[in-house]
Amino acid sequence: MATDTVTDVFEAHRPVLTGVAYRMLGRVADAEDVVQEAWLRWAAADHGDVREPRGWLVRVTTRLAVDRLRHIGSRRESYVGPWLPEPIVTDFGPEVPDTAERAVLADSVSLAVLVVLETLSPLERAVFVLREAFGFPYAEIAATLERSEAAVRQLAGRARRHVDERRHRYDADPAQCRDLTERFLAAAAGGDLAQLLSLLAPDVTLVGDSGGKSKAPLRVLHTADKVGRFLLAVSREPLDGMEARLVETNGAPALLVLVDGRPDSLFQVAAVDGRIACVYIVRNPDKLGALSVPTGP
Repeated sequence: MATDTVTDVFEAHRPVLTGVAYRMLGRVADAEDVVQEAWLRWAAADHGDVREPRGWLVRVTTRLAVDRLRHIGSRRESYVGPWLPEPIVTDFGPEVPDTAERAVLADSVSLAVLVVLETLSPLERAVFVLREAFGFPYAEIAATLERSEAAVRQLAGRARRHVDERRHRYDADPAQCRDLTERFLAAAAGGDLAQLLSLLAPDVTLVGDSGGKSKAPLRVLHTADKVGRFLLAVSREPLDGMEARLVETNGAPALLVLVDGRPDSLFQVAAVDGRIACVYIVRNPDKLGALSVPTGP
């Protein structure tokens, strides 16, 4: 196989490999490191023995991600405050035209699901991602993880039950989420507590991730009153050069706050029955650098 062909084949499958690695690891830099290592192994491989490049590359990427996940687990145990995945700008592109398939991909990369995936074992997480997000057959997953198909089916069932039990079911309508996000911004920016409280579900939660590197609650906040008053207090501390823009991250609308053109905070809301049930705030600067800054109005 010619060098340019080797490169072309890998680049054709890079989006899938990155998608698998990110869902496994929840951090862009870790996912990129894994994909780079997969490239090095692909470049050095005997391609005459590779019948199906996509399967070979996904297998290598998954194994590398499992190894890295086992390594970074201890880092997250010492993390300061709540942990959230690193947000990514999502654009599934024209290659995923089917609405149902887009919905599955968006759900599998949502903050709510990725937070729950953190509680799975590395093998359970690998099986869940390959099966639920990308639809790989059990036999192929078994070969990837060097487990029997029966064992993989057990892992899949256990992971699915775990996710179903722990994940919150939020409304998936993007238009509704965008509307709530815009109204949320207007109420907070206008200092209108009554309007803000009307948008929040009574049992709303707020999860802030700062990693101890910027201001954010070190514990999850509960109830509309506490969440509303916190958000109002934050909105009363504007910084010079601050602006807010709507973006799409992790399959849903989000509010990106910029200071002097640089990402400072990301707010994303999740809704139930038309009201905000959860507010995610990412303020750890290490998790905002990969966000592309949108241009224009």
